[in-house]
Amino acid sequence: MTLPDLSFHPLTQKLWRDFELLFGRHGACGGCWCMHWKLRGKAFSENAGDAARQMQKAVVDSKTVPGLLAYADGYPVGWIAVEPRSAYPKLAHSRILKPVDDQEVWSVTCFFVDKKHRHQGLTVELLIAAVEYVKSRGGKIVEGYPVDASTEQPGPFVFTGTAAAFVRAGFKEVARNSPTRPIFRFVIN
Repeated sequence: MTLPDLSFHPLTQKLWRDFELLFGRHGACGGCWCMHWKLRGKAFSENAGDAARQMQKAVVDSKTVPGLLAYADGYPVGWIAVEPRSAYPKLAHSRILKPVDDQEVWSVTCFFVDKKHRHQGLTVELLIAAVEYVKSRGGKIVEGYPVDASTEQPGPFVFTGTAAAFVRAGFKEVARNSPTRPIFRFVIN
């Protein structure tokens, strides 16, 4: 199965309903609404569901773009979260995903793909679109934290993407503080 023609758009207030449509009643995986990396510890588990949805909506309402939506035939089919690393407090406290150096990076922290569009390369296309978006915003480095597992993993366990997808999108591994959690970067020329 091949991907249809895709378009990519920053998540703004105008597209909020499409984000809700893609994420569904349950907010993607377990009511996360893509707040996993923005809330530490109990704050995330205590706010899963509608509270997380409202928090993400407040981010979008503040005119901050938390990521990009992918569209096929006019419908939202995919999501990639990409913002400056400083937008993700949970990353600041991670030993495994600690900063590689002191350079400013934009972090790709999450993907969500509609079931009908999985296993077709959409995450690679989302990564390429994220690099273009970061470039348009003046960013120089895009970083990601995929899973590098030797066995097939269920979708909810690879919400940060797979190492293979990052490689196919032109990213290079720059650090590995855990056997299954590498850090990949794309340096924009």
